[in-house]
Amino acid sequence: MAAKQRNILVTGATGQQDGSLARLLLQKKHKVYALTRNTHSSAAQELRNRGAVIVKGDLDDSDSLKRAVKDVQSVFLMGTPFEDGTEGETRRGKLMAEIAKENSIEHLVYSSVANADKNTGIPHFESKYKVEQHIQNLGIPYTIIGPTSLMENLLSYSRAGLRQGQLALPLPPSTILQQIALENIAEFSTLVLERRNSFLGKRIDIASDELTGEQAAKILSEELGRKIKYVQVPLVFSVIYCTPRAIRLSFFTFLLLFLC
Repeated sequence: MAAKQRNILVTGATGQQDGSLARLLLQKKHKVYALTRNTHSSAAQELRNRGAVIVKGDLDDSDSLKRAVKDVQSVFLMGTPFEDGTEGETRRGKLMAEIAKENSIEHLVYSSVANADKNTGIPHFESKYKVEQHIQNLGIPYTIIGPTSLMENLLSYSRAGLRQGQLALPLPPSTILQQIALENIAEFSTLVLERRNSFLGKRIDIASDELTGEQAAKILSEELGRKIKYVQVPLVFSVIYCTPRAIRLSFFTFLLLFLC
């Protein structure tokens, strides 16, 4: 049975994660309002051609957000610290949540990060957790998802090594790395938005797979049809966290921390 069409605001819709979701929602015949600061970008034009309503707005501009939510039932929110640090990310996330509350939005879906609620002390985890807490305290209908490291980041980080037959990462060979593909985040987020009642008030960490570096190299060897050897390179800066099942390390975490 096809899901009921919903009017959904996707913030930062010209970005990677949000853009992937916007395209899938359009494919599934939902009415997508794509929030972006640059309505003339090639990414915005692509979404417009697919049927999205392009909305000019800024997560730091409350007036633009009020206009953006005027005709929508659901909001998908994601933020990053890359523009002006973690404080800016938290400020923007809180503002969008407050606008959703004021305008009686039926469902706010916030994309955080896996384990942000585990008191990690990692700056870009803590900034997202502050937004999570604010959303929960507002008493609005919400769902929080926590994706792990993006598989696409692994490819960009390792591309040069793969050309030389090596998967080179700053991880011990037996360390498990949890990852998720952008496509899978979009699929799960769409499920949450379509089946709103099943996910209200929940926080869910999501991953597509968890593999050691050696296991990943073996799979790449099979898929590429040539030998890929796993190589551990020096770890410049890392964060390790534990779960009941194993020790897992997100190599992209140290990159984010370094950049922030």
